[in-house]
Order: sequence, then C-alpha cells, then structure tokens
Amino acid sequence: MLNWKKRSRDTRDQVNDSVDDVKSYLGGIWFSRTLLTVVAVYLIVTIIIGWYWSQEPEFFSVQEHTQHSADKAQHSIVTGYTTVVTLKQVATTLLDKPGGYLTNDIAPPGIWLDNTPSWEYGVLVQMRDLSRALRKDFARSQSQSTEDPDLAKAEPRFNFDNKSWVLPATEDEYRLGIKSLDRYLARLSDPEKTNTQFYARADNLNNWLGDVATRLGSLSQRLSASVGKARLNMDSNQEETSLSGAPSVMSNGKDGVEEIVKTPWLQIDNVFYEARGQAWALSHFLRAIEIDFADVIAKKNATVSVRQIIRELEAAQEPLWSPMILNGDGYGVLANHSLVMANYISRANAAIIELRQLLSQG
Repeated sequence: MLNWKKRSRDTRDQVNDSVDDVKSYLGGIWFSRTLLTVVAVYLIVTIIIGWYWSQEPEFFSVQEHTQHSADKAQHSIVTGYTTVVTLKQVATTLLDKPGGYLTNDIAPPGIWLDNTPSWEYGVLVQMRDLSRALRKDFARSQSQSTEDPDLAKAEPRFNFDNKSWVLPATEDEYRLGIKSLDRYLARLSDPEKTNTQFYARADNLNNWLGDVATRLGSLSQRLSASVGKARLNMDSNQEETSLSGAPSVMSNGKDGVEEIVKTPWLQIDNVFYEARGQAWALSHFLRAIEIDFADVIAKKNATVSVRQIIRELEAAQEPLWSPMILNGDGYGVLANHSLVMANYISRANAAIIELRQLLSQG
C-alpha cells in the first residue's frame, strides 16, 4: 500500500517536471523568436531609413532662389548677392537634407553610411574655397584693404572640424557661419552701408578659379587611379605614398622613378561620391558667378566657356542605377564608374583652364 502511494507520488512529480520542462522550452522559443523579430524589424527599418537618407539633393534654381530670398528678406539684389545667397543655400542644404548632416553621426543608420559623408565632404570642400575667396578677394578692393568682419567670421566656421559630434557640434558651427553670411547680405543690399562691397573683377574671379582647377585636377587623378596606372616621379628615388594613401610600387626608369598609383578597393566609392559632391556644389556656384560676373565674362567672350563647365559638372550628376560603384578595367566587360566621372571632371577642368586664360587677357 505504501509502495503504491509512493509510486503515485513519484509519477506526479515526474509529470510536473515534464510540464515545467515543456513550459521552459516553449518560453525559450517564444523569447528567441520575439528577439529575432525585433532585430529583423529594426534592421529593415534602419535599411529603409538609410536608403532614404542616402538620396542626393536635387538641383535648385539659383536665379529663382535668389529672387525668393531677396523678396522674403526685403533686400535689393545687387552685385554679389546671388553668389552669397547660393553659398548660404548650399550650406543649408548640407545641413537640412534628408537625415541632416551625417558625417558626425555615432548611431545607426548614419554611422553605416559612408557614401553620404563622402558626398558631404565634397560639398564642404567647395564651400570652404568659396568662403575663403569671399573673404580674401571678392569683398576687398585690394590686398591692403580691410577684410569684411562677417566674412572673417564665416570662413573659420565652415572650416571647423567636420566630424565633431558635440561641444560644439559641427552643425552648430556651420549654422553660425550661415548667420554671418546673412549679416553680410543685409549690409551688402543696404545702399547706406557703403563700406560693404562685392568686387566683381576678372582678377578676383581668376584667383578663385585657380583653386577650383586645383581641386578638380586632384579629383581627376584620384578617380583615374581606380584601375591603377604608372606615373613617373622625377623628384624622388625612394618609396612614397600614392595619392589615395596606399604605398606605391616603384621601379627605376630611364628618365625617372616609375610608381604604380592605385586607389584601395574600399576607398573607390568614397572618392566617387566626393567628386559628385564637389560637382553638385560647384555647378550651383558657377551659375551664381555667371550672374554676378556677367559683365566681366561677356567682355572676355567667356560666356560659352562658363556654360560648358556647368554642363560638364551637371552631367556628372546623372542618376546612378547600379546598386554599387563598379570598378571594371578600362576596356573590360564591366563598367568603371570612376573613369566615367573622371572624364567629366577632366573636361570641366580643361574648360576652367581655358576660362582662366581668357580672363587673363587684356
């Protein structure tokens, strides 16, 4: 009798243990599935947001935006107004595009997007060059004249560290630079502020175009290095670093040192999108320059040259249908997007060199 009761109790204990094991097992499966579902949903959402943030801003009409800005601020459009307003709008677009400014992001999906920060850096390079030209040349009558106080504040703001997340954040510094441009615009359009000027002279324009030509020439070389090419270095017989940051393979040639320059595979798309960013910003700046320097350009018979440069830069902004930047050989089966971009950049650079020659003529 006692043995029977003991066996019954043991049987119930075994059943209870089995039920607990089943509950524990089912609970573990439910938790795992829930966790996987949450992770999958998070990844899908971040991928969609990342795709949206990766869209490049559209072109805006320089002339229409200038007129709208002048009407809104009740300013009169004077020489130089279009150039400064365009610089301001490019900077605003850099900060307020979908996703905002991403270069200094420290969380997904922004931290996963390397192409957009490269595009932003390309835009920033041209912004910095133009803000320096405004401070150094366009707003000064001669080299001994006093620089404009607001432009003197705007330039270092735009040259602030582009990867600073906080204390201060990069976006805050750039917005302070935009406010300095606003103050300069208010004084420039005020007929009573005679000490605020914009000098649309051929020599000033030529100086800025010199910086542009240097930038485009460097970009063209870096883009062409996607497939690797031999280059003669007449000044060195030692191992050097290539344009892309990778060590160059060098050999002694008859007339100098030959080095093989090739962009690292992981940097090819970065260089490509940096070029697109520079081309996007520069095409807007040149449209503004065409308006503010219209008399100078017409007198030098350079209108066609300016428009040709703009056309080449805008052609570099054609939609990219490939999901990735292809890096085929020059005459291989696959396309090479870097070489296509280098073609447009080189042609724009050649037209700028021709334009500078026209501006230098008496």
